[in-house]
Amino acid sequence: MKYVNVGKSGLKVSTVAIGTWHLPGSGQFVNKVESVNEEEFKKIFKKAYDFGINFYDTADIYHGRVENNEDCIECTGNSERVLGNIIKDYDRESLVISTKVAGPMNYYVNSSGLSRKHIMHGIKSSLERLKTDYVDLYQFHWSDNDTPLIETLKAMSHIVDLDLSRYIGMSNVNACDIPEFMNLSEKYNLNNFITMQEAYNILDRKIENDKILYAQRYNLGLLAYIPLDQGILAGKYLNNYGKGSRITYYSGLQNEIDRTLNTVKKLKEFADENDITLSQLAIAWLLKRGAELNIKIIPLLGITNIKYLDDNINALNVNLKDEDMKYINEISSSYANSKINH
Repeated sequence: MKYVNVGKSGLKVSTVAIGTWHLPGSGQFVNKVESVNEEEFKKIFKKAYDFGINFYDTADIYHGRVENNEDCIECTGNSERVLGNIIKDYDRESLVISTKVAGPMNYYVNSSGLSRKHIMHGIKSSLERLKTDYVDLYQFHWSDNDTPLIETLKAMSHIVDLDLSRYIGMSNVNACDIPEFMNLSEKYNLNNFITMQEAYNILDRKIENDKILYAQRYNLGLLAYIPLDQGILAGKYLNNYGKGSRITYYSGLQNEIDRTLNTVKKLKEFADENDITLSQLAIAWLLKRGAELNIKIIPLLGITNIKYLDDNINALNVNLKDEDMKYINEISSSYANSKINH
């Protein structure tokens, strides 16, 4: 396993990370939330750790969030809780753990967003669930237009000063807020963000128009989630575009469906010709794309079945040539300007 610095920091992480947005399901539901098959995820975690993966990303709302009065508060934060049950048996110094704040965790009016009140409550609650006294990276999960940027930045910076997190980052951030955050941190001598976590893959390249430009300018690490675009870039829908998928409800989007499937078929043909899987191609493209754009891109792998881990890890052995990247970039260039919601 190779290791890279995260953005402009001295923090070193494996070239790929494990994301915990989706964890193995148990088939059992509590208040409409499927519980996690913890034993299966323990196996996935150990195998990833043995491969040399040291970076694990989670969030307070993964696998349980409060959206209405019928939801179960006790069911929130399950991803953090499961991860915490695992990492307590490992040397904490060997791990890089990141989590996020912003989502609704209770019914109270201040139980979501990026106010100082919610951020300070959020980090302490996350640490309790994770069974650790610090995280390595604390990110806000999305922008909060109701809270002044300086309030959010000062609260996040204070968390570093308190040693509750080693670094701070952004996720799903409003592009226009990025330079403002950077200017404010310099003006007030505050700890600055080192990452942005965004959806980015061959079929979703829209951040190339703005956020990646800021990542280049400010030397931010890009944590790329849904690198396989919810399974589309694993070939999941090559023969059937997901019965019940939201996109199939809109007849006007049929042309977009056809365009996407046509692109995926071309990618699959290319992968077959090079004796690699479609998933490996998608992950290898991200790693090579980082070199092309001169930014550090770290794909977040969502592994729900241990059999997929070997396949994904083998993407690190794929060496895409410049002409390969040119071909892939050309057939997916339209996805830099638009993205459909699958």
